[in-house]
Amino acid sequence: MSGERLDIDVDYLRERLAALLAIPSPTGYTDTVVRHLCGELTALGVPFDLTRRGAVRAKLPGAEHGGARAIVSHLDTLGALVRWLKPNGRVSLVPIGTWSARFAEGARATLFTGKGAYRGTILPLKASGHTFNEEIDQQPVGWDHLELRIDAQAFRLGDLHRLGVEPGDIVAIDPQPEFLDTGFIVSRHLDNKAGVAVMLAALKALIASGRTPPVDMFWLFTIAEEVGHGAASILLPDIASLVAVDNGTTAPGQNSAEFGVTIAMADQTGPFDFHLTRKLAALCKQNDIRMQKDVFRHYRSDGASAVEAGADVRTALVTFGVDASHGYERIHMHALRSLSELLTAYALSDVEITRDSKPIGDLAGFTRQPTTPAPQAPIPDDAGQEEP
Repeated sequence: MSGERLDIDVDYLRERLAALLAIPSPTGYTDTVVRHLCGELTALGVPFDLTRRGAVRAKLPGAEHGGARAIVSHLDTLGALVRWLKPNGRVSLVPIGTWSARFAEGARATLFTGKGAYRGTILPLKASGHTFNEEIDQQPVGWDHLELRIDAQAFRLGDLHRLGVEPGDIVAIDPQPEFLDTGFIVSRHLDNKAGVAVMLAALKALIASGRTPPVDMFWLFTIAEEVGHGAASILLPDIASLVAVDNGTTAPGQNSAEFGVTIAMADQTGPFDFHLTRKLAALCKQNDIRMQKDVFRHYRSDGASAVEAGADVRTALVTFGVDASHGYERIHMHALRSLSELLTAYALSDVEITRDSKPIGDLAGFTRQPTTPAPQAPIPDDAGQEEP
């Protein structure tokens, strides 16, 4: 299989993540973060193409062109939209992406209008304990029970019109990142700016090594994953396999962890490719990269959107464990470094399914899955007996 992991510049990874988090990029408002990413790729000396709306396709040339590999993360994050303007000078919101209003309460935010940006705070309708007393704890949780208080002279509907606030204006939520000496990182929007930083760190390591991948490696950055579009329109016919980099959910009933790599075996759209996921797991074992597997029942990624759009590619999902996903998220640098190491090993690994270099073929070289019974070890005499 080959595929040796490379050393990762952890300081570079951390710095890239901090810079990405500082740029507001809710779905639909990603131009600035796209420009920033293109600057990072230019600094690394990696050529790239840009789609009309701003998805980025960078390329690291390999020894062969056919059967290319791709790695993908998304630049867009959760956010909100102005739903309607209220008589009290505040605005009602709807979410961009799927996230609970519970995590929006108290958030600082930026409202982008045609006249410029305003700062504000997302508050429950009854926000003053001195006024509403116990009623503040009796309010339902939901977007209908929140409003954005704009930090400007906005006390009535006419004030909002004067400020240029309109339905459909985008609201970006402050990430409020903390990078702790223990290696933990706490912030909103680690999904999936951490994945983008992981990819940049892996790309930097590959370039520094001077080694050529066996096939072309495409590094894809999408701009609408949080609303389900993902990698649906950015793939090329030469791409045979697609590895998505995103967050794994560390929660009760899940096997993900904030350390090492979590390989997703399936999400809500079904199982990922049998051969590609097992290759990634084998590369972890071969390179002593901590790894666990998990199944995500309420989750979809860039890979899912590509397959649903009709792309005939093998897909896999490798993740960094995130606690409280789509809320105040927490990850650990160990997982980010481990994931970057895996991407370098995968990029340099041998091509095992050579038939994938062509989109269509006959049965020659087609893959096989194990069907023979597993060997059975002798059953000990005390099997089934309770420990004394």
